[in-house]
Amino acid sequence: MLNIRITISILFYLLLASLVEGQSKKQIQYLSGTDNTHTVAWDFWVTGGRNAGKWTQIAVPSHWEQQGFGAYNYGRDYVTYGKNFQFNDEKGLYRHHFEIPAKWKGKQVTIVFEGSMTDTEVKINGQLAGEVHQGAFYRFKYDITDKIRFGKPNSLEVMVSKMSDEKTVNNAERLADYWILGGIYRPVYLEATPQKHISWTAIDAQADGSFRSHVYLEGLTQTEELLLEIKDRLDKTVAIKKFTVQPSDSVKLIELSVDKPLLWTAEAPHLYHAVFTLGKKNEEVYEHQERFGFRTVEVREGDGIFVNGVKVKMKGVNRHVWWPETGRSVNRDIDLNDVKLIKEMNMNAVRCSHYPPDKSFLEICDSLGLYVLDELAGWQKAYHTSVGKKLVKEMVTRDVNHPSIILWSNGNEGGHNKELIDEYKKYDLSGRTVIHAHHRPGNEINGIDCNHYEDFYSTKKILEGPHIYMPTEFLHAQDDGGAAAGLADIWELHWNAKLGAGGFIWDFADEGLARTDFNGQIDVNKVNAPDGILGPHREKEGSFYAIKEIFSPVHITLKQLPTNFDGAIEVENRYHHTNLKDCSFAYKLVIYQRPDADRAGMDAIAGQVINSPAIAPTKKGVLQLQLPNDWNQYDALLLTAVDPHGEEIYTWTWRIKDNKRITAEILPIKSATAVTLTDDSTNYILKANGITAFIAKKTGLLVDLANDYSMKLAFNNGPILTDGQSHVKTTKIGKDGQNQIVEFMLEGSLNLIRWTMHPDGWLKLDYAYQINNPTSYAGVSFSFPENYIISAKWLGNGPYRVWKNRMQGVTLNTWEKMYNDGHAGIGPWTFPEFKGYFSDVSWVQFNTVQGKFLVATEQDNMFLRLFEFYGISGPKGYPQLPPGDISFLDAIPPIGTKLALGINNNAAVNGPAGELNQLHGLTTRTLYFYFGIPKGEKENTQFVMPKINVLTD
Repeated sequence: MLNIRITISILFYLLLASLVEGQSKKQIQYLSGTDNTHTVAWDFWVTGGRNAGKWTQIAVPSHWEQQGFGAYNYGRDYVTYGKNFQFNDEKGLYRHHFEIPAKWKGKQVTIVFEGSMTDTEVKINGQLAGEVHQGAFYRFKYDITDKIRFGKPNSLEVMVSKMSDEKTVNNAERLADYWILGGIYRPVYLEATPQKHISWTAIDAQADGSFRSHVYLEGLTQTEELLLEIKDRLDKTVAIKKFTVQPSDSVKLIELSVDKPLLWTAEAPHLYHAVFTLGKKNEEVYEHQERFGFRTVEVREGDGIFVNGVKVKMKGVNRHVWWPETGRSVNRDIDLNDVKLIKEMNMNAVRCSHYPPDKSFLEICDSLGLYVLDELAGWQKAYHTSVGKKLVKEMVTRDVNHPSIILWSNGNEGGHNKELIDEYKKYDLSGRTVIHAHHRPGNEINGIDCNHYEDFYSTKKILEGPHIYMPTEFLHAQDDGGAAAGLADIWELHWNAKLGAGGFIWDFADEGLARTDFNGQIDVNKVNAPDGILGPHREKEGSFYAIKEIFSPVHITLKQLPTNFDGAIEVENRYHHTNLKDCSFAYKLVIYQRPDADRAGMDAIAGQVINSPAIAPTKKGVLQLQLPNDWNQYDALLLTAVDPHGEEIYTWTWRIKDNKRITAEILPIKSATAVTLTDDSTNYILKANGITAFIAKKTGLLVDLANDYSMKLAFNNGPILTDGQSHVKTTKIGKDGQNQIVEFMLEGSLNLIRWTMHPDGWLKLDYAYQINNPTSYAGVSFSFPENYIISAKWLGNGPYRVWKNRMQGVTLNTWEKMYNDGHAGIGPWTFPEFKGYFSDVSWVQFNTVQGKFLVATEQDNMFLRLFEFYGISGPKGYPQLPPGDISFLDAIPPIGTKLALGINNNAAVNGPAGELNQLHGLTTRTLYFYFGIPKGEKENTQFVMPKINVLTD
């Protein structure tokens, strides 16, 4: 009966409160724009660099360098110029005028800066608003109620100094391995609240439905009522409770319970909001809302990190707040796109390196689901305790209620002031664990070791214990190296180890800056800043898709279909909280376009949605495909998995037809002539169907080509073995039916070169070699001028290139690409790159200024190498390339990381996939060449396609 009366009383209170005209919320008035695309012009003066010494205007928010003022500095310039180097400490003076709404009279008015680099002095109507704020990445505010004029213009003056008067702020923020800029780069606005209001809250909402909150109160002069409502995403009230607060209560702890709430995880980010209403009925009341999620985060020392009682492993990445044209001044769309890209890689976590991000980024992590490490700045050097305490408070009070934040990071790589550790819990009611993102052993804290850049073997040792191991930086994505190369090996260590908590790849996107002093040219500060999985404008590199496959929560290890394949595919569920029955699956049987087609791609001829198996998190099971009887007449099988939110997890592809069957289909040619074999003093000359090949007697190499359609073709000087020397021992000339054969037996690593000309003009090459030592690459190369290439079309994996230790993320298809000279890390960021190693190639057709020519192989697993390129800026464009321009390979090299360059370019440190190739015995391969396709005309070929029964989905 008592509970009924309380409920009726609360409902009556709510009804009355809704009728009170004085009910209010915090009111906001922007003085600047809201983001980097919506700005407001303020008056501006800068003391040094470009456009110094004169009053003009500047867009706010922005960095003044990106508006054409001052000079640029990369944070590591102090290393370049030495310890005595003095930065140009530019100062920017901002002026702006504003008016206060008349209705704000009697309210408390606060001016808020979301972020300003770095020391910021604020004056209102000539009066200091408060002490100079130090620290570039934090929200700070001043109560200016007693300094403003209602009904009259008000003046705002802000002096911003790029370098701080506090040495440790410079050490922590400015002397860092990232771009350091200047100016008011996040929004500035006014807040108006009644004198009696809630200033902020700290929420602790656990998985069992218990809800606690510290409510921070200001302006109370009498006993007041405080009503708490918990509402779900449909705005339905799921719990409600009333409390009494006294004038002496600057902070009030309130508690209630929600029955069986939907829980927040990165996989299912269920959110609620809490509505706090302060004030008595029939009087002015104040409303404050916070969004939150019910979830319990535990660090169980000697075991792991648990969310809602389930151990989780971080598939994470480090992220700078960045956009090339505007630096660290961004907008919600950029934040949203970044979260979506991170999740598209099947990642579940992000580290905010090396400072708190924009508020909107955390809001999006809450709603879309990412585990977040929120980090206090401190790049290898720490804040002094006095300033550090202020900045911890500013960071935690702004971010405390985000359920996505599961850990606080107290600085980076030695930038840890241990005197600040206890500061976090002063403002965080939930008591999140504090970690140190460090790069030296011995800095473990709270049971978690975050040591950076350990290799595969040292990681294996650390995972033996005694601490949980979660590297907050590992691998290294400079240029095309590191981000996914070796990741599969290291990820398996973490997945299977009790103490493995996953980690965070360095890093998300190249920090390329569009320099306004160089006509917008992108500057990555050479090797310092191009560390991204994506380019500066979020161009996707090959590692993006490799990570997507490696981190797929639907884990499939099947590499090729067995001969007795019955549609059963073993699947491991690598979700932590999601059953695979909540995902969806579908397969397709496809036919790939052949060289004579007018387009690339495939035709999906048959397909079917598959019943999703009930496989619990971390368990294994079988996905059963119901295939048609003639399934083995198709080219390939595709399987797509889709998550419970409708997003593709990954699409796997398996060949059905091997290369021998594919080649047999494309070899027939419409016309044919008799084959002739002649010679001169230096060459054997094979000719058929208008195609002439010149084979050097001394070496057995193709030295010249001609056809009746165009000029001579510059494809020659092969096959040269990529490793080892050989010379001709004996030569045989003969016939096989209508075919003419020239065969060379060699002494050395290359044993055999056999050329066979067919009447239809196909030139067949058989070769055999033996390499007995560990090798980076193995196969043969030819020469062809890169500047002659227009495009290439091939059946094989693509469209991205691969490395031996980054074979994931590519899909079998008929691909076609125009030539480009894309370079990960330095630009142009044109992806996928035209040049590189490409895997599992059946055939490739080159479109050149001299016409088209086609190359096919009978054997499986051939790699195609295209032209000159490099993986990482380093010694000889690490790793070194094979000789020649176009190579047909049976083995390709691994790629290391930026950090591996210091250890003899050894990619093997990051796992078995990075070791050199071990070839055993004799390697043989057959290539077919067709040089008779006229430039600009359809291929003079006739491909016989098998009959297929077309099925409906």
